[in-house]
Amino acid sequence: MTLQQIHYAIVVAESGSMNKAAEMLYITQPSLTSSVKALENEIGINIFFRTGKGVTLTAEGVDFLRYARQVYQQYEILEIKYSDKANIKRKFGVSTQHYSFAVQAFVETVKQFDTHKYEFALRETKTLEVINDVGMLKSEIGILYLSEYNSRIIKKLLRDNSLIFHKLIDCNAYVYLHKNHPLAKESAIGLEQLADYSCLSFEQGDKSSFYLSEEILSDIEYPQTIKTNDRATMLNLMKGLNGYTLCSGIISEDLNSSDYVTVPFREDEEHRNTIMTIGYIIKDGAVPSPIAEVYIEQLKMYLGI
Repeated sequence: MTLQQIHYAIVVAESGSMNKAAEMLYITQPSLTSSVKALENEIGINIFFRTGKGVTLTAEGVDFLRYARQVYQQYEILEIKYSDKANIKRKFGVSTQHYSFAVQAFVETVKQFDTHKYEFALRETKTLEVINDVGMLKSEIGILYLSEYNSRIIKKLLRDNSLIFHKLIDCNAYVYLHKNHPLAKESAIGLEQLADYSCLSFEQGDKSSFYLSEEILSDIEYPQTIKTNDRATMLNLMKGLNGYTLCSGIISEDLNSSDYVTVPFREDEEHRNTIMTIGYIIKDGAVPSPIAEVYIEQLKMYLGI
């Protein structure tokens, strides 16, 4: 097994295609296929499922990539530290549920570093992908929340991926809607008032469950629901359809403008308010990089902690 083979496997996994990976690596597709096959034969597992639409990781491949990324990351650190190659960039990535404050902290972090020397990545994505990205070291930090409802499931996923959750802040539920929504000026909003409006939520993919939802109080059955997969679309649906979502109440006017407001969720006997514990996840035993330390501080500054 060589570092080159490990690198090839990582690029194939990230691109999802032998052809695309070969283009990115500037080698021929048959040479790449041969190298990956030789690696699989040596370690005695199939890393990838191969289909006409591309390649996907097998369960054994997912486990292999967790370790392979750690090995290759350490190699990159050594190369940056001791090599004379000026064009080598240190990578820093964040995977997050759809939080504007996570984006704002990322913006302020990037401003403090020379982007000619660093390669940055921000991935707003599904809950399970946040966990997988950090577990496989695709991203150094992940941002998500725990609640009484999802805690048992999420904590098991974190343990399975050797990840540690660090609490940032506790939040109650808020209703997030456009400033012109008929309920926008209410001091608090109960679920019965929302029955005539669409509840907006982020898709969680084929493996979705209530426990992976980004929205608090996900166990409630809402009369009307609309799924989306990005923040911009959700904001448009709030404006165009008087939709709403349930969130932490922490929004960034710099990114989302002042056209949207949060109103406290009013609980009743059947629908109790609950606490969102928002935090970041990192690999167990990992020492945060200097960029990660700055990012964490930016998160805390924005959240006022």
